[in-house]
Amino acid sequence: MIYKNYPMVSRVIFGRGSFNQLDEILASKRKGRNAPFIFYVDDVFKGNHWLTSRIPLSYKDKIIYIPTEEEPKTSQIDKLVEDIILEFSELPSGIIGIGGGIVMDIAKAVSLMLTNPGESKDYQGWDLIKNPAIYHVGVPTISGTGAEVSRTTILTGPDRKLGINSDYTPFDQVVLDPELTKGVPKDQWFYTGMDCFVHCVESLDGTFLNAFSQSYGEKAFELCKEIFLSDTLTEEESQDKLMMASWHGGMSIAYSQVGVAHAMSYGLSYLLGIKHGIGNCIVFDHLEEYYPEGVAMFKQMKEKHNIELPQGICAELHDDQIDIMVNVALSLEPLWENALGKNWKTKITREKLTTLYKKM
Repeated sequence: MIYKNYPMVSRVIFGRGSFNQLDEILASKRKGRNAPFIFYVDDVFKGNHWLTSRIPLSYKDKIIYIPTEEEPKTSQIDKLVEDIILEFSELPSGIIGIGGGIVMDIAKAVSLMLTNPGESKDYQGWDLIKNPAIYHVGVPTISGTGAEVSRTTILTGPDRKLGINSDYTPFDQVVLDPELTKGVPKDQWFYTGMDCFVHCVESLDGTFLNAFSQSYGEKAFELCKEIFLSDTLTEEESQDKLMMASWHGGMSIAYSQVGVAHAMSYGLSYLLGIKHGIGNCIVFDHLEEYYPEGVAMFKQMKEKHNIELPQGICAELHDDQIDIMVNVALSLEPLWENALGKNWKTKITREKLTTLYKKM
């Protein structure tokens, strides 16, 4: 048997207020006056001087605010890369993503595409990237996606929604500052937190499970239960623990894989533009057949926090639209193999997926 030699984030700093050390972290990585740092920042922080005033700008450094109403598209990545090439005479010293999963995925994708020729859609898949990315840093401002630790960057292309999965995708540096997650709207906090919870369930219940991924997944699972079902945590404790649950959940799937909920939510996202976190929740709510204990606990969490999920989003879809979602879901073969084993094609049918989608 050949074991995959996975990369990890090489440097990470954790702690409330650790964002203030970003200047010190970046200083040694600057390549010169004409090689800027590009900061991609969630546009929810535009005008928020509490955060933006602490971004260390020098020389030609630039802040670019990223709208997050929609998930990243390959065309968006290509445009951002083109803008950098046209504006600057040298490659940037680094790309820094400050935000949630969308912004961090954009930062990872741009850092890869600055050193690899062609269009980003050409690299959707596994291990297609040949050249190392430029230096890139992730600073999560919401917890749960695991984007800060994963080896993928999820993009919607012209034909499919699929990540650029490669050994060069993980960040070189991550700054985990739980203070940055204050003020996240409750629904968004829940949806993103449930992305982490579903990571754990799918990893721990998958056929790819091993002691490495299990150790991370079990810790993240216990943290999620404490955060979303107990009444004993302070707000700060909840922020700290969810940030670590996100990290551990991301590490768990890095050495295993996700499963049914993620495969089907990709279909929802591709056709309907539904964001990843809420998409996972909508799908997972109907997966008792595959994850009975996890779904029961999810429903308990949903009730405790008075979360109402959208209903009937697929009710008016035509058969050809359902077929598009089914095609996207079935194209994610590693996810199905993890969920159902090597013979997964005998266990899941187009008709079964169609029935599930029509329940949503």
